[in-house]
Amino acid sequence: MENPAETVYPIHELLARRWSPRAFAERPVEPELLRSLFEAARWAPSSSNEQPWRFVVATKHDQPAYDRLLACLLEGNRKWAFRAPVLILSVACMNFNDNAKPNRHAFHDTGMAVENLLLQAAALGLIGHPMAGFDIERARGELKIPSGYEPVAMIAVGYSGDLNVLPDYLQQREVKPRARKPLVEMTYAGLWGVPLPLPRS
Repeated sequence: MENPAETVYPIHELLARRWSPRAFAERPVEPELLRSLFEAARWAPSSSNEQPWRFVVATKHDQPAYDRLLACLLEGNRKWAFRAPVLILSVACMNFNDNAKPNRHAFHDTGMAVENLLLQAAALGLIGHPMAGFDIERARGELKIPSGYEPVAMIAVGYSGDLNVLPDYLQQREVKPRARKPLVEMTYAGLWGVPLPLPRS
C-alpha cells in the first residue's frame, strides 16, 4: 500500500513516499537489507561526529529477543506491531566520549540516524514505523541499557502487508490523506514569528 505525501512544493520522491503504516506482512527481512538499514544510519550527521546512536535489534529468528522488545511496547502498538518481522529500539548516549559532558544534541542526532534508516528502508521497498509508545523503564531494565544511555524510540520494520489484518479503526487511519502543518507555521524570516515569504512558483 502506498500513501504518498501531497506536497505544496516539489521534494524528492523518496521523501514523499516514506510514511509510517501499520499493516505489516509477516515475511522476514533479508539480512543484507537489514545491514543496509544500519549502514545508512551509521552515516547520519552528528555533533562533533559523536555518533551517539545505538540500536537494540530483534527479529523473529530469535523469538525470545523479539518478545522482549515487543513486551516493551504499549498495548495500542502491540496490537499491530507484532506482525513486523523486525523490532528496533533506538538509544542515545547522553554524554560526549572525550570529556563526559552532557551532549544536548544526542536525541536530535539519534533521530537523524533513524530518519536515515527509515529512508533507506523506503528505498529498499520496506516500511518502517517509529513509536514513542513504549515503556521506557521496562526497556531500560529488560534490555540491560547502561547508565548514561537513554531509550529514544521503538521502530517496527518489514514489508507492507494487507490492510485487512488491522482492526477497522486502524484501517481508517491508514487510508486517510497524510497531513502536515503549513510552512507558514514553522518557518520564520530572521525573527521568531515573522513569516518567511515562500511564494508558490
